[in-house]
Amino acid sequence: MARIVVDPITRIEGHLRIDCNVQNGKVDNAWSSGQMWRGIEIILKNRDPRDAWIYTQRICGVCTTVHAVVSVRAVENALNMEVPLNAQYIRNMIIAAHGIHDHMVHFYHLSALDWVDVVSALSADPKKAASLAQSLSDWPNNTWQEFKAVQDKLKGFVASGQLGIFANGYWGHPAMKLPAEVNLLAAAHYLQAFEYQRKANKITTILGSKTPHIQNMAVGGVSNPINPDSEDALNFERLAYIKAMIDEVGSFIHNVYLTDVTAVAAFYKDWLNYGKGVVNYLSVPEFPVDTKGTQFLLPGGYIPNGNVGAFEPIKSFNDALFEDNVKESIKHAWYDGEWDRHPYEEDTVPKYTDFQDDGKYSWVKAPSFKGKPAQVGPLANVLGMYAAGHEGTQKYVNLALSKVSALAGEKVGVGALHSTLGRHAARCVRTALLYDVLVQNYNLLIENMAKGDFATFNKPEFPSGEQRGFGFHEAPRGTLSHWVVINNGKIKNYQAVVPSTWNAGPRGSGDELGPYEASLVGNPIADEKKPLEVLRTIHSFDPCLACAIHLHDNENQDISKVSVW
Repeated sequence: MARIVVDPITRIEGHLRIDCNVQNGKVDNAWSSGQMWRGIEIILKNRDPRDAWIYTQRICGVCTTVHAVVSVRAVENALNMEVPLNAQYIRNMIIAAHGIHDHMVHFYHLSALDWVDVVSALSADPKKAASLAQSLSDWPNNTWQEFKAVQDKLKGFVASGQLGIFANGYWGHPAMKLPAEVNLLAAAHYLQAFEYQRKANKITTILGSKTPHIQNMAVGGVSNPINPDSEDALNFERLAYIKAMIDEVGSFIHNVYLTDVTAVAAFYKDWLNYGKGVVNYLSVPEFPVDTKGTQFLLPGGYIPNGNVGAFEPIKSFNDALFEDNVKESIKHAWYDGEWDRHPYEEDTVPKYTDFQDDGKYSWVKAPSFKGKPAQVGPLANVLGMYAAGHEGTQKYVNLALSKVSALAGEKVGVGALHSTLGRHAARCVRTALLYDVLVQNYNLLIENMAKGDFATFNKPEFPSGEQRGFGFHEAPRGTLSHWVVINNGKIKNYQAVVPSTWNAGPRGSGDELGPYEASLVGNPIADEKKPLEVLRTIHSFDPCLACAIHLHDNENQDISKVSVW
């Protein structure tokens, strides 16, 4: 038996260590360890609840909008507030644009290099690569001239003695299977994706004032003023500019992203059998189109043990199914005690013990839903929507599976989604859905403005005594929830249960493996010194460990000082 330690996992956000025991060429046990402590809960104590969103979105510089959105939802929930329709539409557009940007970055710039051998692309025939690409889609940039230019750029990197942005990959690894022409096609789309994820992010920037860390959120709505007659407010001219970028991004999603993911899945169809792991799936409804959070464009809910027929929908921002069934365990996490508690009742007291296989070994807590670990993320979200009978989801899932089946030469069904590559397929399906939602909310906002409704904010009122509230959001990496206890207008307790806590968490109170850990068991390992297969499965979750963990100094000392000249 061999022990593999990958520390740190790269091409993710944050600090993650993965340990695996390998026997007979397969992983037979695994440990997921977050390597920094998140102390945001302590930072927020006794602060004004209206300011919490500003702090919480600093948990991470990648998925910043998500913490801002869910934080204001938590406080609004505690105060039983309604949000103006325009504010919902603007929030929804920001959420959708950010999600599209995030998913594109994940596939092309964080995980594609687990499957694409860039060095192999140097020997490809650009004309054959273009012919293949044009047979898959009518994307106008799939020309042999474009591919030849990319190949020359790669050759320039090699001639200089380095691979630049493509350095440090497992090139030539025996688990790499793509033909040279497909590798060249993927490398070209890798570079093109920079432009289109930037356009999606620009939509977030315009509506949110900046990114990362949007500035327009507020408890009760958004701070965007709407005035068709003012150049300094959100007007029809600015919205028309946003619409032009929406259209360009949509073309890339349908003609490039969806096609590339299905092509990779077809060439690596054996990976539709690896990485299954935990099959209790949790997602939440998203994109509210009423003021109370009871009507949503995309559904969510809970699937126990992979049984889509047992799907339980979560129907509103006040649904007790969600509020009553979330807990976190610290039995195997570096905190004081071994409790299993509801977020309202949690505390955050660090107690480091070093890495113990059978004891405590991570700064990440272990969430559970109905007493069991749950996988969250695009796969959970897509399966939940598919189970709910959502028409758009079923359309895109069937389209993706038909493309994979045609390229693989055999029927690939929905069951294949329970896998490493299934997570990638679900993510591109979700991206297509987010694009549709972005267009829908753009139209809804225009229609509402045309009616003369320009309201974007309702003022919050804080009564005396204690209020409790929770907010949830289906973030790019999965179900995100914030939980707040307010006492006399100040934060008494605050907890964030985030997607990478759900997925990266250690063993729970019953010693059951967390989703990362369970997904690695059974994975093949061709070369123990080059554990590419470990990276493939872990990257399929799109880890964001800064969200699961953070840094705090008990002595209140300065951690760093920055001088601005």
